[in-house]
Amino acid sequence: MLLDKLKALLREPPPGMAFEISQSGIAAARIGVRAEVEFYPLKQGTLDISPVKENVVDPDEFAGVVRAITSSQAARKAKDIALILPDYSTRLAVLDFDSFPSDPKEQASLVRFRLKRSVPFDVESAALSYFAQSAARKKIEVVVAMAPLEIVARYEAPFRAAGMNPGLVTTSSLAALELAPEAGLSVMAKLAGSVLTVPVRDKGHLRLVRCLEVPSNTLEDIAGVLLPTFVYIEDNLGGRPEKLLLCGFGDDTQEAVHRFREELAVDVEPLHSPLGMPQAHDAGLLGYLRSVARNN
Repeated sequence: MLLDKLKALLREPPPGMAFEISQSGIAAARIGVRAEVEFYPLKQGTLDISPVKENVVDPDEFAGVVRAITSSQAARKAKDIALILPDYSTRLAVLDFDSFPSDPKEQASLVRFRLKRSVPFDVESAALSYFAQSAARKKIEVVVAMAPLEIVARYEAPFRAAGMNPGLVTTSSLAALELAPEAGLSVMAKLAGSVLTVPVRDKGHLRLVRCLEVPSNTLEDIAGVLLPTFVYIEDNLGGRPEKLLLCGFGDDTQEAVHRFREELAVDVEPLHSPLGMPQAHDAGLLGYLRSVARNN
């Protein structure tokens, strides 16, 4: 599945290893008392992240790096793994319903119907995961992740070939939300190459998520997305964001903090993790490790 709920993490032991895939490489960590994150770069052009076409452009290079990671003794013992995919390889959405059926088949059918006209692939054959958030308002808000089945399968294939079972598959920003505060109305801006993902949370509930390609990763183009997003939040979500968290801005982080603090009139700070400063290639992994540490 593409998305896992916190309840499942509380019920089941965590997998032995976790991996985050990005266009630049694979971040890996063995789950244990002292988790350490390692990064294995991929050659340029190995992956082309997209929700509508083949992502693994060079399967031999991708499989070779996976083999190099999983050939270690620690990896060989870890049969069940968590796999974190790039945000832009899926379509993420928060759908609201006046009522939501209790039957899982009816739920899935309703979610697919709602997304049918808004995703650029066949929803009936796509991999789908969703969960209804606890109702805090009259409407029921359902978090959805959907991707063409073949895209997910190609990412999983080299890990399965190495004898590993991706029992949990999620996306980078959804996992990284574990590093964000649950109190108040907050926005995260996560930049990965030319892809900007903007999740919006209100008291722990995911209310909105945008994931789009920007013309460039300059602060001007990022502001061109954030400014109207903040206007939408204020007009439609009943309040003004209290905090903006930045991830993936690299050397431009401090400039972005100062600029967006002034332009958006909001408290701005980089996303933090107990294991170090999250970057575009490992924020989801660090968020997942934080979740495991909290709940096991």
